[in-house]
Amino acid sequence: MNRKLVALLMALSLIVGASGTYFGLQYANAGMGGTPSLSSASNSDKVDVNGEFKKIKQAYDLISSQYYKDVDEKQLLEGAIQGMVQTLDDPHSSYMDKETAEQFTQSLDSSFEGIGAEVSMVEGKVTIVAPFKESPAEKAGLKPNDQILKIDGKSIEGLELYDAVLKIRGKKGSTVKLDIQRPGVKDTLKVDVVRDEIPIETVYSSIKTVNDKKIGYMEITSFSESTEDEFTKQLANLEKKNIEGLVLDVRGNPGGYLQSVEKMLDELVTDAKPYVQIEERDGKRQKISSSLKEPKDYPIVALIDGGSASASEILAGALKEAGGYEIVGEKSYGKGTVQQAVPMEDGSNLKLTFYKWLTPDGNWINEKGIKPTVEVKQPDYYYVNPIQVDKVLERDMTDDQIKNAQQMLQGLGFEPGRTDGYFSEETETAVKAFQQVNKQKITGKIDEEAAALLQTKLLEKIKSKEDDRQLKTALQLASEL
Repeated sequence: MNRKLVALLMALSLIVGASGTYFGLQYANAGMGGTPSLSSASNSDKVDVNGEFKKIKQAYDLISSQYYKDVDEKQLLEGAIQGMVQTLDDPHSSYMDKETAEQFTQSLDSSFEGIGAEVSMVEGKVTIVAPFKESPAEKAGLKPNDQILKIDGKSIEGLELYDAVLKIRGKKGSTVKLDIQRPGVKDTLKVDVVRDEIPIETVYSSIKTVNDKKIGYMEITSFSESTEDEFTKQLANLEKKNIEGLVLDVRGNPGGYLQSVEKMLDELVTDAKPYVQIEERDGKRQKISSSLKEPKDYPIVALIDGGSASASEILAGALKEAGGYEIVGEKSYGKGTVQQAVPMEDGSNLKLTFYKWLTPDGNWINEKGIKPTVEVKQPDYYYVNPIQVDKVLERDMTDDQIKNAQQMLQGLGFEPGRTDGYFSEETETAVKAFQQVNKQKITGKIDEEAAALLQTKLLEKIKSKEDDRQLKTALQLASEL
């Protein structure tokens, strides 16, 4: 394996925490030239650079000296850099001034306080890539591709990504109010998220018995600096217990450090194919391979969904194309570019996309995602939207929020009779049964308290994995292969 090439390769994510950091598929001391030279990036053969810079200087002098009111000259220069980056129309390239960069200094290898989600700028909108497992964002019902329109009642239209994140972050126990536009949902969702400490533990393992076989199950929630060690130790422990198959679950995993994936792939796929390819702007490719000679003596199955991004997709792509293993679930997020964060002399930071990454077979999954070999959808209630209770919902009313409540009731085993948004007699009976079981006042109506409890109980059921069709399919496959 080319160790010089991949000293540090990280999956791009903007972690929304108290001191969140924008990480990326990023090289450090890389064999492809290390930190790129800013001067070597100019197209002097195509553009009269000196002439154009004179024009920029002329505009700067004119505005700073002749504009009808005083201007902040530093802000003019910062705006010029922001403008250049914005013309790239690249959600993963960005610029932070010195003050903002100083606030983004915490790395993935430590815990932080916040809502626990990765966000990116997509078509000018601050967009959720994925909430972390067990995070406040997940518990509040935030989902991949949710667009944040307002923070604490104030529009963030035109706000830079980093500035928006600074508004979302905050201390444990405080609440941030988000206005969310969800694809396919007409009305804006209003979501309150109580900030908390985001744990750093990233690997959870257990043994499942399927068809009288012991199947190892490993859930990887993100790729932090400690993930590779957690994975290695826990996999060794599973193997000591003589597992006969392995399921790797990276659903909802937004990415992280690639050296963690590198360590994992060293143990999971052989050197027969590269596990990832890195492509430069001129089309040259570097192929990175594992050092493993023989595959595991048990089958491996991976689980992915729309929240699996970046490093998770590198893992899934490698297992699928280099390992020949089954991938179960739904299409992944689709992040296939590599960024380098370049510190500027004044303490500011320019993060720019320098490379593409490709799967072992040379496929570029950007905005396409990794397709599972076995597609499995979850029960309908897994995809239900939060209930927005602006008024008490009761019999004979028709409302999209009633439809959401009906889907939740059905998922919890309280048959509402229908799920079209009409509050029928059967729905009223289901609400009463739910209230009785959960020791609430029996009214048959859905107020704010009932709605909150419905959502809490549904999330608890999802967390229990009792109806997790994707996991059951993956475990079954691992037991049969």
